[in-house]
Amino acid sequence: MDPASLDRQRDLVLLGSTGSIGTQAADIVRRNPGRFRLTALAAGGGNPALLASQALEFGVEVVAVASESAAPGVHEALQALASESRQSGKPLPKVLAGPAAVAEVAAWPADVVLNAVTGAVGLAATLAALDAGRVLALANKESLIMGGHLVTDRAAPGQIVPVDSEHSAIAQCLRSGRDDEVRKLVVTASGGPFLHWTREQMATATPAQALAHPTWNMGPVITINSATLVNKGLEVIEAHLLFGVDLDDIEVVVHRQSVIHSMVEFTDGSTIAQASPPDMRIPIALALAWPERVAGAASPVDWSAAHTWTFEPLDHEAFPAVALAREAARAAGTVPAVYNAANEECVAAFMAGRIPFAGIFDTIARVVSEHGGSGPRVAGLDDVLGADSWARLRARELTLAGDR
Repeated sequence: MDPASLDRQRDLVLLGSTGSIGTQAADIVRRNPGRFRLTALAAGGGNPALLASQALEFGVEVVAVASESAAPGVHEALQALASESRQSGKPLPKVLAGPAAVAEVAAWPADVVLNAVTGAVGLAATLAALDAGRVLALANKESLIMGGHLVTDRAAPGQIVPVDSEHSAIAQCLRSGRDDEVRKLVVTASGGPFLHWTREQMATATPAQALAHPTWNMGPVITINSATLVNKGLEVIEAHLLFGVDLDDIEVVVHRQSVIHSMVEFTDGSTIAQASPPDMRIPIALALAWPERVAGAASPVDWSAAHTWTFEPLDHEAFPAVALAREAARAAGTVPAVYNAANEECVAAFMAGRIPFAGIFDTIARVVSEHGGSGPRVAGLDDVLGADSWARLRARELTLAGDR
């Protein structure tokens, strides 16, 4: 980030604008017009009306949709909304469509690119933003986990700013000491809706139960990932890659209230924690303005009220996803990409009723085991995409056959 840009309005590109993170980011921009300006938007294309509304409200130059079939709907929505709002005389934003469109917009002229695309499709956009020299506010953890050194080797120091609440908390806590003073990262987990359930109890868990997260309001995929704690496994890998901390020095602790978002333990015995209500607008705003803060991003903890915060160890027997993620991270290469891809397919299968909840763990473990390893580093993007495709196909075969 150019130091001069700290004192002027920042131009932003928002990828995944119609999702949970994207709509909250748009709200931050809306409430801080002097600090931020949206220049481009991208989304999957499933909600053309919202995408068109955002584009016209913020006056963006270009809109991208990953699905080519969604482009006509976006054009129609833009024209209809422009007519209704009497903006028909103004030029409408350019509409790009197709698999490469989101990555093209990721390199659009801007100060910061917020990648809030869901899933593995965000990798190309992450690489495009980094190659273009943009500061990358990263909510799409999958692209970092899949790409590994392909991503970290491309990034200049400080070019990637985390959006996940846990990694945002760690980044803030790390300001309290030097790198050589860090003993351990402590990543907190709410435990999801099935905390204290046994594997046997979870065997009959329904999608509706898995989507009932106790503290956060998130999209369906990340909510299921929180129920399995796959999301926490991905966050361990992300913390390892982002902060260069050994996997053995990253601990997961269950904190039901989701007020302490993560902690850093230092060599002198001090532990620094970051606390705020479970509101994603705080880490989103911080990532967009990094290293500055955005006043009034969300309400703080009410210190005039009584609070009880609890911490307990993670039950690895009931939730094996975190241990499996550590194994994938140690194997490195394309193994984390396989872990991630298999999970995405398993979540879809669970939501469709093809596998039970516990089948998510079992199928991921089998696919990772069958993949083996590819060496400690990824040779290129084709290797990652090939492993991703293989893992999806294999997971689909297993879930369709009921062979887990």
